[in-house]
Amino acid sequence: MSSRPTVLHVAQPTDGGVARYVAAASADQMARGWRVVVACPDGGRLSEDLATRGVRQLRWPAERAPGRASVGEAQRLAHLVGLTAPHVVHLHSSKAGLAGRLALRGRLPTLFQPHGWSWLAVRGPVAAATIRWERAATRWTEVIVCAGHDEATLGQAQRVRGRYAVVRNGVDLDRFRPAGDEARAAGRARLGIDPQVPLAVCVGRVTRQKGQDLLLAAWPWIRARRPDAELCLLGDGDLLPVLRVRSPAGVRFLGSVHDVRPWYAAADVVVLPSRWEGLSLALLEALVSGRPVVAAAVAGLAEAVPDGAGELVPPSDPAALAAAILRRLDDPARVRAESQVAAQRAPEFDARVTFDRLAALTERAARLGGAASSFGRVEQ
Repeated sequence: MSSRPTVLHVAQPTDGGVARYVAAASADQMARGWRVVVACPDGGRLSEDLATRGVRQLRWPAERAPGRASVGEAQRLAHLVGLTAPHVVHLHSSKAGLAGRLALRGRLPTLFQPHGWSWLAVRGPVAAATIRWERAATRWTEVIVCAGHDEATLGQAQRVRGRYAVVRNGVDLDRFRPAGDEARAAGRARLGIDPQVPLAVCVGRVTRQKGQDLLLAAWPWIRARRPDAELCLLGDGDLLPVLRVRSPAGVRFLGSVHDVRPWYAAADVVVLPSRWEGLSLALLEALVSGRPVVAAAVAGLAEAVPDGAGELVPPSDPAALAAAILRRLDDPARVRAESQVAAQRAPEFDARVTFDRLAALTERAARLGGAASSFGRVEQ
């Protein structure tokens, strides 16, 4: 291997946190002088970001869910691997993890990054089959890259054995900075939001995973107590049309927003009612922006909320969610105190640390190839 590895990143999601992570990681590795290629479907935020950053994209049509098309997707990906001749293949999320490991079967060093385990999205026999697949696929996986410690623990609890490495998600601290009173006022002026309106913000794809339906179920309780409160939902997704139809009063759907920073600055509280996560980028961005968070106490959220920077609530509990949000909308002093704690913890979430660790892991995989793994071990 030359001193500058060739890395092929593969991803099916073209929007949301996975897409942003892939674009940022690819750009970081290109800046190190590596040859970097991304295989993904056309369209979405990912294609746009790759083009802006000068990262080469190869078209890889792929559906989100596994099915009859999966065999063809694996075959097309094998062809792209042949064209690219990478030293390392980095598979992001469940569909790339399926197609990539079927295509490669361990012939090249393969990193798999779940970004939230696939079995969390399904139930019953399908969940059991998914767990069986993940256990089997570890024989074709050099390293399982987890975005947080909770994700690694979940994998090991389901007896998905392999070499784990925790590369904690991070935030670009040059782009996201603590927003004080002046930034809050400027953000609200820019967005046309009254300075006195109690404002909750939720950022994320509008899907079952992210739990916006739970937040909408909680919102009538909040409006009964604070009829002037507003909720802004940022993001697209498959549940967006359904939730818009049954949306309660005081809710605004903004769709996909290119720059979320003014929304964090404007918010009194950022809400993350997710049913499952890897390690939420929106959560880290909110904390780095110095905003209190109310989050479901699920893996991928619970590990990252510092004491005194917000509140964790029982998952899938709209009443508890409403009560926690109201505690902040009713108490500006609490919001200021939690904002200060969140801002003080911002250096812990530095993306430079994330991508330094990822680069070191990738270089080692490229050099060592199929060297002996330490089963069950989690590298910090």
